[in-house]
Amino acid sequence: MDFITKLLAATIAMGTSLTFATIGEIYTEKTGVLNLGMEGTMLIGALSAFATAYNTGNLYLALVVAMLTGGLLSLIHAFLCVTMRANQVVSGLAITMFGTGLANFLGQRLGPVANGRNLVGVNLATKFDNIAIPGLHDIPILGAFFDVSVLTYILYLIIPFAWYFMYKTKHGLAIRAVGESPRTAAAMGLSVPRIRYLYTIIGGMFAGIGGACLSLSFTPSWNEGMTGGKGWIVIALVIFSTWNPGKAVLGTLVFGGITSLQFSLQAAGFKMVIPTQFLGFAPYLITFFTLSVLTIANQKRKGAFASPAALGTPFAIDDK
Repeated sequence: MDFITKLLAATIAMGTSLTFATIGEIYTEKTGVLNLGMEGTMLIGALSAFATAYNTGNLYLALVVAMLTGGLLSLIHAFLCVTMRANQVVSGLAITMFGTGLANFLGQRLGPVANGRNLVGVNLATKFDNIAIPGLHDIPILGAFFDVSVLTYILYLIIPFAWYFMYKTKHGLAIRAVGESPRTAAAMGLSVPRIRYLYTIIGGMFAGIGGACLSLSFTPSWNEGMTGGKGWIVIALVIFSTWNPGKAVLGTLVFGGITSLQFSLQAAGFKMVIPTQFLGFAPYLITFFTLSVLTIANQKRKGAFASPAALGTPFAIDDK
């Protein structure tokens, strides 16, 4: 029982970062913009948050900075894809390479002089600690949901709000209209470029927070490539959730649980029986298998797996 509770707690902690980024990417893709730059955006968010917290001691300021840097990187992507009508796949890959390189470079320049201006391997003096809700956190197994960081509690509120906003408000209807038929949306008076810009930037801000969750709470330190490919997992989780913010948490809990189990098995000594390398890539292998099965199952259900019709397609008002 104690093992399951600890595993669930680690799963929630890991899933928090992924869920923030996944919700942001869902909103971006719902407008028809494909952003493959999530890995670079999360990484630059993790670095900017850590550097800010390390130099100021203010964790909430660090979150704001992570949001701003994530939004700024996605603004570049929006300019290339919406204004310049560039290939969205190429632009997203460029953002990932740029964000990764920039984060690794700045990580060696933003540290204290005594440490050679290097943040690599430096730990934070403070972090977002878990806050236990009296009474609720004592519930067997499920109590793990009530002994989490403030970032996770915020996410508990964001998940239902993100679903409600998408499917129960006129703004959500506008987002879906732009992603399904931008010409029709434009004919109805909606500004397709403005909506795509707005939610691409918002998606980047959420990715920045996702990165900040790693460096301010999950592993309060900075290491090059600390996202470990989670930005790519986010892209897969968007498909897993069928572009529905309400379902995003299911996919993130699956991947987070597999990853946490992998760490637990290594700590328990299973690496002596199972190679460490296998345990390391097992979460990605299982995620790939799960997504493949889900894709095949959903494709048999008409309309259940449909992506936004205009996803990845540039738009201009003078298109014929």
